[in-house]
Amino acid sequence: MAGAEGPGEAASGFSDLSDSELLQLEEPEPEPGGGGSPRTARDPDPDPAPAPLRVTELAAQSWCELQAALGRRRPVPPAPGRAALLRAGTHLHLARELEVHDIVDVPTSSREDAWAVRVLNLLTMIPVLQAGDCVRELPVFGLIEGVFLTGVIDELCYNIKGELELNELKTRSRPVMPSEAQRRRDHFQVCLYKYIFDAMVQGCLKPDIFTSHVSLSPEQLLGSEVKQHAQKAGFTVSTFGDLLELLCLNLTFSDIPHIDCLKINYNHQESNILLGTDIVLYEEKKVREKAQYYLAYWKGQREAQGVDIEEAWKCQFCDYSEICDWRRTRAEMPLQRSGPKKTK
Repeated sequence: MAGAEGPGEAASGFSDLSDSELLQLEEPEPEPGGGGSPRTARDPDPDPAPAPLRVTELAAQSWCELQAALGRRRPVPPAPGRAALLRAGTHLHLARELEVHDIVDVPTSSREDAWAVRVLNLLTMIPVLQAGDCVRELPVFGLIEGVFLTGVIDELCYNIKGELELNELKTRSRPVMPSEAQRRRDHFQVCLYKYIFDAMVQGCLKPDIFTSHVSLSPEQLLGSEVKQHAQKAGFTVSTFGDLLELLCLNLTFSDIPHIDCLKINYNHQESNILLGTDIVLYEEKKVREKAQYYLAYWKGQREAQGVDIEEAWKCQFCDYSEICDWRRTRAEMPLQRSGPKKTK
């Protein structure tokens, strides 16, 4: 997809991990797509500015909020075992993506260029959805509680009932379904995708949301390679602002429906065998309340919280366990309780 948004997805780390948007950061750069009109482009240049919050970072707070916070502030390379799992998951996702469209590299020379490629990816997928076809790796952008979030939906397609269905792929290193804690995080992630996507097709996404929340200039001229890519896709634009206006108009006046069904498919990495499918119930009020609580940390309204003592088992899978004050404090609590009782 368009442009990596920086490291920090270690927030969902544990030995049997499922996929997230981090997979894109681990991918080798593909060769330019052959033939036809490629619908998806990749920007090989990272965004040097502070990245917006990703959906997966917000969802990861339901696993461990401190791990999510440290993963963003102090990103560390994944351990060799986890890196291998990420690469395996990446290859499966890339193979699925190539089933529906080609991939090309688009050189960029500015932050606006990098974001323009992402916007173009979304623009080219709108008519595909309008025609009733399947899209994969669809970018989403939007505000929740005043915070700008970005994400990538694995797949959107129409089921036999004609409903728009979101299918999220999670791969597993072992042929077993994930724990309840992992599934709660995954369920929240796809609910956030629906919330943001539905707002986009309702016309809630405006150009000034990009320019004010991501500090982008609408007057910035697009690079020649980006303009050429836009022309091949059927769009004539000169500035980043032109492209944003085009995106918002297309979303506002499209007849794309809301997402009706949320599914998460858990596959075994080695065999690619389906282990199970979760049908996720979407309750907007609960999604908003949960997002509001987690976003309060990113807005500086409260301190990050670690896991409860009953979930301290998660710490054994954390890259930050050795520097975590929360873990150290909780580890001392049983010793304090087991000490001699005070006498009058």
